[in-house]
Order: sequence, then structure tokens, then C-alpha cells
Amino acid sequence: MRTLDDTDAMELPMASPDRDSETDPTPDHGPGFGPILRNRRFLVLWSGQIFSQLADKVYLVLMIALISSHFHANEDFISNWVSAVMIAFTIPAVLFGSLAGVYVDRWVKRDVLVWTNLWRGGLVLLIPGLLWATQDWGKVWTVPIGFVGLLVITFLVSTLTQFFAPAEQTAIPLIVPRSQLLPANSLYTTTMMVLLIVGFAVGEPLLALVQSSIQSLNPHWTFGRELLVGGAYAIAGLLLLCLKTGETADSLDIERPHVLQDIRDGVQYLQDHHHVRNAMVQLIILFSVFAALAVLAVPLTADIPGLKPEQFGFLLASGGVGMAIGAFILGHWGQRFPHLSLTLLGSLGMALSLFALSWWSTQLVGALLATAALGFCGAFVGVPMQTTIQSETPEAMRGKVFGLQNNAVNIALSLPLALAGVAAAIWGLQPVLNALALLVLLGGLLSWSISRSGVVPSTSTNVTES
Repeated sequence: MRTLDDTDAMELPMASPDRDSETDPTPDHGPGFGPILRNRRFLVLWSGQIFSQLADKVYLVLMIALISSHFHANEDFISNWVSAVMIAFTIPAVLFGSLAGVYVDRWVKRDVLVWTNLWRGGLVLLIPGLLWATQDWGKVWTVPIGFVGLLVITFLVSTLTQFFAPAEQTAIPLIVPRSQLLPANSLYTTTMMVLLIVGFAVGEPLLALVQSSIQSLNPHWTFGRELLVGGAYAIAGLLLLCLKTGETADSLDIERPHVLQDIRDGVQYLQDHHHVRNAMVQLIILFSVFAALAVLAVPLTADIPGLKPEQFGFLLASGGVGMAIGAFILGHWGQRFPHLSLTLLGSLGMALSLFALSWWSTQLVGALLATAALGFCGAFVGVPMQTTIQSETPEAMRGKVFGLQNNAVNIALSLPLALAGVAAAIWGLQPVLNALALLVLLGGLLSWSISRSGVVPSTSTNVTES
């Protein structure tokens, strides 16, 4: 094990994005978001993220609107239709997550980002024609053919997303210096949470506004909602055409092992590098907790005086606001501290927040504050751990590792989504929240104890190479 100084670290492929004075003359040093916001290549990627993730968040709202308007599903059964859409969206993540990461390593990242967005936009824009063409086609086992078509399109959109996600994560270290990865990931996390809130909060009125605007031009035009979502994907793809990562097809045209061997190499890399493996475990725990919270939000809201069960979005929005604030603070001051210390602090804070939520589950102000604190502390786990994976993983392995991460996270998400509601019905909300708190606490302490045997990764000038 040897310690690298600044010069050595910048010679590593994973730490030396292609920067030259002509394409990006901005200084890459300094605290906070300033250097990141002056990095023109990052701004291109970030702008693409905004439109792409906005489309992702509004897509489910679009599906609910289409189910309601075209298939006239009543309130008693619409949840079953939406569950089918969610299953169609989840299956590709489980099936293709790891495989997609392997191919992302073999392809130019910009091309993957551009084409996955353009194809997703094209698929969404096919929906009006599909629904019109299949309106008289009848049913298959009581399911309308048009709805089956929506499930197929959802499956394909999700499949493309499995390629987009690792390409996006692997592109960040190509265009951002190692010292600025934490602010870059903080800004990405903040944007993601803001768009999550915006997507679910204003998705329906935004779709309705665009629909009414299109129909004001021609009453027979009913494709306004699909135009909004598909257009957002298309705009993201066109913006990302301007992205320069320094990669070329020739530079990636090398002899590669079999795809399955690449996946095995990724698994072996995680087994051999405990910093990256522990970071991934922490992210899996984090996403599992928030998936469980998404399920438990409905019964939680039902127990709070003054709120109705359908207003569960207030709790989720509170957590999103807390995470956005935490990510923003990390972007400004997080570089001063080791990643592992931030994560341990975040794990302890998440555990305390979940304990507090279990005690204040029937108080509006207490529940909102506890959920906001949970999101705030969650940022102290998610942002440093995502940064650790990016900075500690060599460029040639990033696609494989992020593909495995995407695969593992989506598989892990299925458990709390399936079991949290059942567990709460059997044992009650308080024991389930306490169990989640213990899981977070044990995960943070275990990760800390394992990583103490090596040098803690951070964004400081000294970096350890195993």
C-alpha cells in the first residue's frame, strides 16, 4: 500500500479528466460549488440531467393520467394498474443492471447518454398513436391491448434507463477533477431531490396545462402530456450532444473478455476493495430505508391528525427538502472532512431520526421534522459514498461497478417495497421504524469498523491506493 501525492493522483486515469485551456479554461480548485459551476462540460451534463430526471419523475404521473383517462379505471382498481406499471419499470433494473454497466464501459459515454434519452423520448411520443390504434382491439385476459402496449413501452423505457444511469455516473469523473467530485455529487443529489418533489408535486397540473394548451390550438390534439415527457427526454439528448468527455471510439476499441467475465471482474473488484464495497452497502441500506419510508408514508399520514392518507406526499417532500439541504451543505463544506466520518455521522443521524419518527408518528410537526432530519442525514451517507465509488474505482471498471450498484440497489429496493407494509400491519409502525433505525446504525458502525483497517478515502490531497 502506498500513498500518492497530488501529482501522482492526477496521473491516474480515474482522477485526470481531459481538461485543456481551449475546451475548459476554468480553474478546478477552490471550495464549494464555484469551480463546478464554472466547468462548462459539467454544466452540459447537469442540464441534461435536469430534463432527463424531470421526464423520469413525471413519467409515472403520466401513466396514472393515461390509465384514468383512457381505461377509466376507478379508484378501487387504479392502484393495481399502477402497480403493474411499476413492476414493468422494475424488471429491467433487476435483469439488465449489471449487463448494462459492462457495455457502458465498452461504449463512448456521450453516445450512450444521447441515444438513451432520444430513444426514450421517441418511445413516449409513440404512446398517442398506440392508444389510438389499439382502442378497438379488445382485451387479453380482461386487460386492454392498449394497456399491454403501455407496459411494453414502460419496460423499454426502463431498459434504456439501465444504460443511462451508469453512463451518467461514469461520465462525472471524466469531466470533473477528483478534488471536485463531492460538490459535483452534492449538486446532482440536490437536483435529483428537487426534481423528485417538483415532479410529484406539480406533475399533474403541469401535464394538464400542456394538454390544455395543445388542445387550445386544435381540440382533437390529445398528445400534449406525451409531448411534455417525450420532449423533455429529447431535449436532454440534444443538450448532451454538446458534452465532451475526452473519449473516442478508437480509445475504447480494445480486446475485451466475454461479457460474463466482465461481470465477474466487477464482482471480484468489489470483493478486493473494501472501501468501494462498503460504500455500495451503505447506499443499498440508504435506498432501502427510503423505499420503506415511501411505503410507510401512507399509514403514517393516516395516523397524523389534520392529514389525509392521500396527503402522504407531504412527508416524502419533507424528506426530500432535508436531503437537498444536506447535499447543498456538503457541496460547500464537505470537502474538509473524510468521507467515512461524514457517513458515520449521517448513519447515526438517520438512526436517531427514525427513532424520533417512531415516537412522533402521531404529531404533524414532529413527524415532518423527523422526516426532514432523516433526509438531511441521508445526504451525509449518500453523497460521500457515491463520491467514494467514483474516485476509488479505475476508469476501466466504473461501468461494471455502477452497473452492479444499479442492479444491487434495485434488487434491494424490492424487499422493503414488498415487506414494509406487511410488517407494519403485523407489528405496527413503531417497531418497524425502530428496526430500520437499528439496521442503519449497525450498517454505519460495521462499515466504520471494517474501513478503519485502511486509510479513509477523502477528497484531500492524499489518496491511498490499495
